[in-house]
Amino acid sequence: VAIDKLDKIGPEKVQAELETKGLAPFAIETVMQYLRFAQAEQTNLELLQTLRTFFEHSTIGTEGVNELAYLIEACPHIALDVTLARGLDYYTGTILEVKPLNIAMGSIGGGGRYDDLTGLFGVPNIPGVGISFGVDRIYDVMEEKNLFPEAVQTNAVQVMLVNFGEAYRNRNREVLNFLRDRNISCELYPDPVKFDKQLKYADKRGVEFVMLIGETELAQNIVALKNFKTGEQSSMPLENVLHVLK
Repeated sequence: VAIDKLDKIGPEKVQAELETKGLAPFAIETVMQYLRFAQAEQTNLELLQTLRTFFEHSTIGTEGVNELAYLIEACPHIALDVTLARGLDYYTGTILEVKPLNIAMGSIGGGGRYDDLTGLFGVPNIPGVGISFGVDRIYDVMEEKNLFPEAVQTNAVQVMLVNFGEAYRNRNREVLNFLRDRNISCELYPDPVKFDKQLKYADKRGVEFVMLIGETELAQNIVALKNFKTGEQSSMPLENVLHVLK
């Protein structure tokens, strides 16, 4: 765990943390030597050779280096980092993290090898590899790099239905299905809150049209459609909405 903090707190503080754990001086020096060559500018193959020399008297260390060498040969585009630590309670082999390029942010995904994680749930002897993605971080990276399509950023929703409460729920659902079946993006505001709040939301989303189905519209089987940009509003049968939207 202390080694994993190297890029955040630096080697001096890592060494100080190791000292507080009561490690023997020779053990701390071994770890710090490991970190010094791990931080050096080396290619994957150069780092593997350094690791072989470092662990030449360790059977399990040599076995680990061989596994890394196999992985690097199969996936030469990945970057070998021997300072990572993840899930020490259940990962049993190679671990991995995914980081965005040219953005100061931590990992956006991570995982690794576990030989018997399923044993914790009563199903032993099933090895596997797992990975999880940090959705919030991926969103932040996409936003910073401006990777969202323009339609997602602005006019992803062409029509927003104003929510006037439970009495109009079935009709709202019918209208939503009608529009979506005709490839018109639409949504219903989730709660019957104040009208102004719903309109502010529509403005923020860049909605083109706001649809109102109130007491009069429900009784006459029509809808009121408001062009949110021009302010023009008119009432009509639902079928006529398609012509207006086009």
